[in-house]
Amino acid sequence: MEKNLVFHKPLFEEAAKLSKIYALRDNRTCDSTVLDTYLWKDLYNTQIYFEDRAALILMQDEKGYFAAMPYCREEELSKYFELLKDYFNNVLKCPLRIELADEDALRALGVLCDPRFTIEESKLKDYLYSADELRKLEGKKFQKKRNLVNKFMKEYEGRWEYKTMCCVDEYFLEEFMKKWVDARLTEGTESKDTLIYEKDGLIDILRNCDKVTFRVGGIFIDEILEAFTVGSYNSREKMAVISVEKGNFAIPGIYQMINQQFLLHSYEDAELVNREDDMGLEGLRQAKESYNPIGYARKYRVCERNI
Repeated sequence: MEKNLVFHKPLFEEAAKLSKIYALRDNRTCDSTVLDTYLWKDLYNTQIYFEDRAALILMQDEKGYFAAMPYCREEELSKYFELLKDYFNNVLKCPLRIELADEDALRALGVLCDPRFTIEESKLKDYLYSADELRKLEGKKFQKKRNLVNKFMKEYEGRWEYKTMCCVDEYFLEEFMKKWVDARLTEGTESKDTLIYEKDGLIDILRNCDKVTFRVGGIFIDEILEAFTVGSYNSREKMAVISVEKGNFAIPGIYQMINQQFLLHSYEDAELVNREDDMGLEGLRQAKESYNPIGYARKYRVCERNI
């Protein structure tokens, strides 16, 4: 290898610098901003290596080590891709595996027909929407959404408030997430480890809201947090990335409200919205399709053939 790659746990103090590196090339996937890197750093034991204009992200799952597509200028993708491959081969002693690689990077690298690798499209494509449509909810195709928003506003008139949240609101987020985790554990729909990692990750980023570029919006009813969402902004694509959206299912219209209000208050200039993938869950797929996506950010698995 030409370089000695030394990886370390992501530090919140590095987030601003990493954000600039993530924006060096076209990328419409949810991984084009740093928020998910910090949100899930403990779940995937995330490690980073970065220079002034490049970053490599190393993670682990039940299958072993894997990486994100290198973050750098398009013309340097090949260089850092080979560095990453050499690190896997010579240090980790395993073939390179990249999860959730974006289409633009694959084309730039020219690996789609490279016999050294197998390329497989992931089922977990990101849903893309018109930001203007989600703010206005106009037309017949959004009639049900408008009706739910209007019903909510009428039923909770004078009792609800949208608020941009920050570190001083940690208590409200903790209380909401405690109830959320307890409800999901009772239902048995999600693993305990994933729920706990998500809760801890959310609280951790809120505590560091002065370091990581993201926004949190919440809807309070009678001064109780009943829904919140967390997003970040990809300025290169003029795209808001919605990483987390949670609400009290017992309150009709709460999800439609937080979806619309967040875009109205936090990302007025966004032209595109990435609401991430549906995790392979049928209910979530139906919910995302109901907002009339205008396209998808397709993602791929890149696996080096046995070395």
